[in-house]
Amino acid sequence: MQKGSVAGARFSFIRAFEEYTRQGQLKVGMECATRGAALYYKDNYWKEAFDLLRRADAEIDARSKNAKEKAALHYIITKERLAMYIKLRKSDSAKDQLGLMETQVTYAADEELKNDLLYNKAVYHYSFGQNAQGNEVFKEMAGKLTASKQYDKVDEVYKTLIANARRSGNANMVAQSYSNYLAWKDSVNTLKHADEIGALKKQISDNEAKIDDQASSLTARQAIIVGLCILAVALAAGLVLGGIVLMRFILLTRKQKKLINLANENNALKAKFISNISAQLNPTLHKLDAKIPEVKALLDFSEHIATLSDLENTIDQGVETADVQLTPFCNELVDAIKSKVNPGVVVKTNVPALSVNMNKEYVQHILQHLLANAAIYAPKDGTIWLEYKKRGAHVHQFLVSNTGEPIPEDKRDDVFKPFTEVKDFTEGDGLGLPICKQMAIKMKGDLDIDPEFTKGTRFVLLLHS
Repeated sequence: MQKGSVAGARFSFIRAFEEYTRQGQLKVGMECATRGAALYYKDNYWKEAFDLLRRADAEIDARSKNAKEKAALHYIITKERLAMYIKLRKSDSAKDQLGLMETQVTYAADEELKNDLLYNKAVYHYSFGQNAQGNEVFKEMAGKLTASKQYDKVDEVYKTLIANARRSGNANMVAQSYSNYLAWKDSVNTLKHADEIGALKKQISDNEAKIDDQASSLTARQAIIVGLCILAVALAAGLVLGGIVLMRFILLTRKQKKLINLANENNALKAKFISNISAQLNPTLHKLDAKIPEVKALLDFSEHIATLSDLENTIDQGVETADVQLTPFCNELVDAIKSKVNPGVVVKTNVPALSVNMNKEYVQHILQHLLANAAIYAPKDGTIWLEYKKRGAHVHQFLVSNTGEPIPEDKRDDVFKPFTEVKDFTEGDGLGLPICKQMAIKMKGDLDIDPEFTKGTRFVLLLHS
């Protein structure tokens, strides 16, 4: 969608929100408000998006008199606010919105909203790497819908979850979600066949009751017996057909599972192959003069390839942690780059005097790389910051920022992907940030670019202790 057309669509949704609200059609009005807000933050107009949602909440309070209706309407707005905080990677703020949504669902007493809340809880947990909690919530939601025979809704929810996992690039979540989906489909097909058989048995039972009621009429009794025979034949045919369909589906799902396993095995073999090549090249490269820029670039590339392959192969393995005093740890990192910055650049720290339980080796590697990049890109008379923020009892953030030209929005995702461009290795191999990203994920955390920082570039390292 072109930028102009986005602005036009946004304007139309805001006008629709105002007009529907004025006419008393509050639910449609609130849905238009959330669509308008979504188009605001699509263009990074976050303040305008939040302001529009605040207007919507105020209109609900002013115009709705029914407590249940008011709670259900506020839920629509709060859900959009939750989506914004998830996109902004603000875990604590997103959690606050979930708490509000739980209260609103309680007041609304709407079963459909309860199921929707479970889905949004699952999305929240998966978005912030809390896969175990996400699986529990999702299992509860699928169980409720399946028990009420709302199979189409469960099917839609599973497909939505798989699509979200694909968009986030989380291969493990895609495989896990797809495997759970296939297992659920197998069980539901069995339930559906049981329902069909039960319906036929009930019909037979009803016809037998009619026979008993019309015992005085031999003609009627014979007609019903003939009908029962036909039903019995239909039941047998249905069972045979159902068995064939079920077997075909089971064979298909097994084939799809094999394809997923094959893809995972291929990825593992590819990583191992690359690692082996790197190991075989190293002895030869070390015999060459490392002072030659091209040789040093190849040595660095070989080392980076080996590191990246090792991280990918052990991504599910835990890391050792220990308490680290932040102040001396961060001061040492900053002192190491002061000699590398451009003239007039100021390097600042904002780190409290406390200790954090973390893997010192990985965190040190990530922060050293980010600070080294900041030293390269911070302009003359610019500023570099290293900050720490505690976001919760067990949630920590390190922030590395520099003034200057920000990374373009369309390239922010690519900087964390290896092998996205081919260039002269003496200018860098582009594997530094992908390695840092893998280290963060292995620590059950994440590394991202802060979309709200506009004075330059800010990287955010999120950790869970």
